[in-house]
Amino acid sequence: MSSWIFGYGSLIWRPDFPFERSRPARIRGWQRRFWQGSHDHRGIPEAPGRVVTLVPQDNAYCDGMAYQVAAEVIAEVFETLDYREKNGYERFEVDLHFAPADRQAGLVYIAPQDNHAYLGDAPTVEIAEQILSSEGPSGHNVDYLLALADALRELNADDPHVFELEEHVRNHQSRRST
Repeated sequence: MSSWIFGYGSLIWRPDFPFERSRPARIRGWQRRFWQGSHDHRGIPEAPGRVVTLVPQDNAYCDGMAYQVAAEVIAEVFETLDYREKNGYERFEVDLHFAPADRQAGLVYIAPQDNHAYLGDAPTVEIAEQILSSEGPSGHNVDYLLALADALRELNADDPHVFELEEHVRNHQSRRST
């Protein structure tokens, strides 16, 4: 039996695992936030970047991409994702909403606030400044933010938190280039 995996960050634009099909999806009761530290991808231990996690919020939702993975490769996919998401993320079961009457059970990686790399909330300007100054083995933290904002636009997804951070970062970049 196949399994569904929900991506709400870099998995939207770079799943890097085999899947049978992908579909835009929504999960309810969660909101996407740049509150997780990245010591291994978009930052380093001494200067972590910021990446997204999900935080529980009544009446909230998070749009992303769901991937249906064949049963014969699911163990291999989880091994790959467990390594990729090793910096504080855990697997959680969620209901994926594809349409009002179309729901499926799925799995998502969330970094809960009690993990070692959790940075939590901060003023938008501070988060943007940290993103602007961070770089790690997977590249500049800015690239992650901008790719996420672009991917959300392609999904017609509204995420004020991401788009506000993007605006701060783009404004800073345009001031530097003039």
